[in-house]
Amino acid sequence: MTQNPFGGEGGLDMGALLQQAQQMQQQLLEAQASLNAAEVEGTVAGGAVTVTINGAGDLRAVRIAAGSFDGTDVDDLTDLGDLVVAAWRDAKAKADELAQEKLNPLAGGMGGLGGPGGLPGLPGSGSD
Repeated sequence: MTQNPFGGEGGLDMGALLQQAQQMQQQLLEAQASLNAAEVEGTVAGGAVTVTINGAGDLRAVRIAAGSFDGTDVDDLTDLGDLVVAAWRDAKAKADELAQEKLNPLAGGMGGLGGPGGLPGLPGSGSD
C-alpha cells in the first residue's frame, strides 16, 4: 500500500485503489490461513481436561488425564462434561485473542470498515 489512491492532483487513482484492495484481500486470506493452521489449548482442573482448537475455533482434540474421573459415577461424568465445556471456552478465548492480533491490523487499514457498524465478522465490527 505504497501508492496514493487519490492521485497527484487530488483525483482518485482507481488503479492504485484496486491494487491496495487486492493487497488487503491477500493479507486477509493469509491471516485466515494462519489462524486455521494455528493450534490453541485450553486447560482446566490442573490439567485434568485439555482441549485443542484451531485459531478459527474448530475443535481438534480433547484429552482427559488418566485416573481423573470414574467412568461409572454419574456425578463424575457430569463434572467431566462441564470441564470439557470450560476447557473449550478457555481455548476459544485464546483463539479469539489470536484472531484479533492477526486481523485487527488489517481492519485498521480498511478505513474503519472493521470498526463498529463495519464489515460483519471482523473483530470490533459489532456483529461478531
